[in-house]
Order: sequence, then C-alpha cells, then structure tokens
Amino acid sequence: EHEDAEPLIASVRDVLPTMRGLVGGACERDMPIIYVNDNYGDWSAGGSELCSSALKGCQRPLVEPILPPAGTAFLTKARHSIFYETSLDYLLRSRRIDRLILIGQVTEQCILYSALDAYVRHYRVTVPHDAVAHIHPGLAGAALEMMEQNMRAEIVCAERVLCE
Repeated sequence: EHEDAEPLIASVRDVLPTMRGLVGGACERDMPIIYVNDNYGDWSAGGSELCSSALKGCQRPLVEPILPPAGTAFLTKARHSIFYETSLDYLLRSRRIDRLILIGQVTEQCILYSALDAYVRHYRVTVPHDAVAHIHPGLAGAALEMMEQNMRAEIVCAERVLCE
C-alpha cells in the first residue's frame, strides 16, 4: 500500500521461496530467528497485530508463507534500520549472537541501513542476495556492493547459508 508497491511485489514473488526456505532451514537447525518489522506508525501494534493486518491486505499469498514461526522474537521498528530505536542490540548481545543473516525487504533501504548499523556495532553480516527483495534493481545491486565493500558483509546465495 505504498507508491513503490508494484515493483516490490514482483521482487518479493521472486525471492519468497528462498526466504521461506531459509526460515524453515533455520527452524530445523534450531537457529535463533528474530523478526523486525515496521509498525507503520501504529505504536500499539505488536507482532500478532502486524501479521494479522498484513494477512488482511491484498497480498496475502506473499505474507502467509513467511509468517513468523511460533515462539519467534518479534520487534517493531519505525524507520529503516532494524537497530534504530529498537531493543535488537540488547537482545542479540544477551543471546551472544555475533553474526546476522539479513533477509527480507527492501535491499536498497532497510537491508542496507540494517547492515550498516550491524557493522558499526561489530556484528558479522551475511546477506543472501537471492533472499532480499528490491524496488529498484540497479540500486539493489549497488547496495549489495556497498555492503560487501564498505561493511565487509558476506554476500552469498541462500544455499550457501544453509550449508554453513
């Protein structure tokens, strides 16, 4: 429901099976999963409310396959970075997590800014290029290159993530 919805929808359709596979694989391996989602200005909304709202939207088939598994930590954010004004850093450090695998949307916005914030906090960052959706392909490519060159992020295919 935003001005860039059409190109984003197309990209999400392309990467959705890969995102779903990574979430499923992480569950099978007992890897910690943390969802961080925009609250869209609704400061009373938590994970269940945001998921319910998304399921009521016109793109339910793109939401349902990647709903958070039961018991998954769910944080809300108001801006692009998963770290900005959230408790994510505290949660990660309390669980002794030092490597993040970022998937989701939007490569040239939230993923890029989250990777930068992770880097400046000394986390290792991995971004499976086939599990992040974009609005602008050229900007997404540039964002992945910036993450790799400037933030030492490991840019890999999702299949490699599950093998590690």
